[in-house]
Amino acid sequence: QVQLVESGGGLVQAGGSLKLSCTASGSIGSINAMGWYRRAPGKQRELVAIKSNSGSPDYADSVKGRFTISRDNAKKTVYLQMNSLKPEDTGVYYCRVIAGLGYWGQGTQVTVSS
Repeated sequence: QVQLVESGGGLVQAGGSLKLSCTASGSIGSINAMGWYRRAPGKQRELVAIKSNSGSPDYADSVKGRFTISRDNAKKTVYLQMNSLKPEDTGVYYCRVIAGLGYWGQGTQVTVSS
């Protein structure tokens, strides 16, 4: 059984910061990539940022320069530092882990007020 436990969501004013974290546990095997997606109200889930074992991280154009993804491989944890938050960043943020199979976290709500 694989578990992804997310934390760090919440309510913040525009211009503020939040840091999300997601830790994988269980029989997950070798991790190839870890990242974050989000679903804004009334929209489809979209990629926010993802970091594989090699190469540079990929970011959605809308978050470049504001969000930073990082990983602690020993802890099987991925972080998303979100700065200069905007109301349009509001949504449910989902952790994504690729380890042969793909796994999703349960989601954590991020709300940015104007």
